[in-house]
Amino acid sequence: MTSPLQAQRRRVLRTLVQAGTASQLASPLAALAQTPTLPPTPACGAPAAATTEQTEGPYFKRSSPLRQSLLEDGMAGERLLLGGRVLDSRCQPVARALLDFWQADATGAYDNRAFRMRGHQFSDASGAFRLDTVIPGLYTGRTRHLHVKLQAPGGRVLTTQLYFPDEPANRGDFIFSPALVMVMRRAASGAVAGFDFVLG
Repeated sequence: MTSPLQAQRRRVLRTLVQAGTASQLASPLAALAQTPTLPPTPACGAPAAATTEQTEGPYFKRSSPLRQSLLEDGMAGERLLLGGRVLDSRCQPVARALLDFWQADATGAYDNRAFRMRGHQFSDASGAFRLDTVIPGLYTGRTRHLHVKLQAPGGRVLTTQLYFPDEPANRGDFIFSPALVMVMRRAASGAVAGFDFVLG
């Protein structure tokens, strides 16, 4: 069941994503910077619910490279730009939060020998982050998803997964959570998505 805070976050992110132009697809956070009158996400005034935790699965690897783009020359797949913020339970931005992403490639395969489709980054002073990647493929038993570990400076680690809206395999995935669905729109140049993390 979607909480009022989650609903507010999704409404604001949906506004940002739908307002995107072809130029904003190259920078999914541009809309946020250009709309200072929008309310913060999630809505403040009460403690915000922390982002749902989920299993890391069998494919996490430590010591991923520092980078915001997982793209490589000749990489197959539909481009995905993911943007959002890392917030605390009081809806304040968390600067220098660690975000460590990993995922399957467009064929549904994980690279367990090297660090293809893996990378970590840190949120900026406003808590913002962006990831340039491709939409992952399916593999047996799972719907499309992205893995991420987050940690505020000196804080505990939050491990979770992000999901794609209107994905047929969501219904049959035993781990899937509606609370972790990204807001997303598609354009000729690829897809742009938004999600705000809340650290408890």
